[in-house]
Order: sequence, then C-alpha cells, then structure tokens
Amino acid sequence: MLELQHACKDYASPGGAVHAVDDVSMSVGGGELVAIFGPSGSGKTTLLLLAAGLLRADSGSVRFEDRDLATLQKSEMLAYRRTKLGFVFQGFNLVAGLTAEENVAMPLLIRGVPHREAHSQALGALEDVGLQGRVGHIPAKLSGGEQQRVGIARALVGRPRLILADEPTGNLDTETGDVVLDLLSALPREQGVATLLVTHDARVARYADHVLGMRDGRLTEPDLQGQLAVGG
Repeated sequence: MLELQHACKDYASPGGAVHAVDDVSMSVGGGELVAIFGPSGSGKTTLLLLAAGLLRADSGSVRFEDRDLATLQKSEMLAYRRTKLGFVFQGFNLVAGLTAEENVAMPLLIRGVPHREAHSQALGALEDVGLQGRVGHIPAKLSGGEQQRVGIARALVGRPRLILADEPTGNLDTETGDVVLDLLSALPREQGVATLLVTHDARVARYADHVLGMRDGRLTEPDLQGQLAVGG
C-alpha cells in the first residue's frame, strides 16, 4: 500500500543540513498497523508528511499503490489526499462551531458527496466509534477522548486506503488513550485500511503489527522496554 525506499529529507539550518529523514525504507500493507516510535525531533512527523505528499523526498522514493508520489500532478496529489488518505491529529483539529456529525461529514461534502448521503455516512461512522449519542455536540461539549473518536470517525468516513496518525494519544490520559488505540487498531483492520502511526508512547506496541524505532532521522530497533520502565 505505502512503500518508502531509501527516502531522505533534509532541512537547512544555521549549523548545516539537518537529516530529518535519513535513508528510510519501510512499507505498510492493507489492514496493517505500523507504529514509528521515537522521541520528539527524531523525524517522525517529517516521515508522515512525506507519506501524505505534503513534502517531497530529496532522494529515494515514496510510493502509494505502486505510484511514486513525486510523479503526481497537482490535481492527482489533491485527489490522493482527499480520497486515499485519512488523518488523525494529536490536537484533534475539529472545527469548533460544527457538531460532531458536521465535522465528520465535512470531508465528504468537500469531495462533492450529496448532503443527505454525507450525513448518513457520518452518522454511521460516529456509531462505529461509539458516539451515536453525541452527534449533535460541538467539540467544546465533548471530552478529549470523545473529540479524538470524532477525529477517527472523520478519518475513516471516506473509506480511505491509508490512515496517517500523528501522536493520536498525545493529549489523552492512559485509559482514554487505550480506548483510542483500540479503535485505531480495530476499525482500519476490519476495513483493510493501512495505518501508519507515529508516537513517543511505548504502549502503542501492544496494538501495532510492527513497531519501528526512529532516532535522528533513521529507523532503529525500538527501545520499548526502557520507555515502559521510565513511564511505569
């Protein structure tokens, strides 16, 4: 589904080039959850941005369904993000003045799905994440965990082929984070959706099919036991 081959991305800095992603090769298959585990500044978010086509690799390749993202025209890249990808963010990124139902329906409406059908699908997605009783609530009336569940429903409602999740439990307590990880591991698998999740939380290991460490832009063996010991 998603494949990186020797992908590199550098940033200029006063001290010289920063190798944010340094010769990374990896893949994520349909129905598979791959977690990239590492500290802040290790290159995890840059890796997600490459997968989303929001950054272009300086060298190497990023391929989705065997197409190199670097070869896509602007319109093709827009269609890729709108129809193939779902995003789950650490900060939820819900529109404050819209209800849960409206937030979930929004990506469908942007794609031109008729209003009635978009809202019907949104209600179904919210039911999938256990929020059928909260569809009319705006984000301020929802807990952090509920907001992230709305975010998961929004990511999945358009039937994407790939979910990109950036620290999805970063703003949640342990118990609520586990609920979110349950959903992020179960629902995409049921739908055959590939999931690439980046995190500094070692607890995601129990939910992922594969965990890869990342440090200084390079993939490494994940130091999960050390982090779990530190975190208790």
